[in-house]
Amino acid sequence: MTYRFTARAVVTEVDQANDVMQAGVAEDDKGEGFFLLFMSNIGAPSHQNVSLGLDTHCLVTQDHGTAYGCVREVALSAHLLTVLLKPASLDDLGLSNTKIEALLEAPQEDIQRLRDVLAQVLTFGREDARPRRLGL
Repeated sequence: MTYRFTARAVVTEVDQANDVMQAGVAEDDKGEGFFLLFMSNIGAPSHQNVSLGLDTHCLVTQDHGTAYGCVREVALSAHLLTVLLKPASLDDLGLSNTKIEALLEAPQEDIQRLRDVLAQVLTFGREDARPRRLGL
């Protein structure tokens, strides 16, 4: 099954000072309702993150569910973000569907920033945890 929602807010951040980048979509600009927040560090993973298996992207959901390396595939077209998750990550994320579709009702420049930053987030860390990326 597929979980579908309309994302009216698109956020991106590349924070060099704190070594973090993130890209997210949410039902509204206050972070209420359903959201997906993709995060990673910038640069090379630390030795500690490698030893803990945290040397990849991270996904956070509205109930603070968190999983590392959980995205199998991401596709971004003009106004649709499609995310395919690894089934083993659903409990950690508090989700019941491996496929999520977000209809993006946001300005085109916000969607372009999402495309750019999300591509960076999803290519962070070890190669075997990088998802297939379409339109990024």
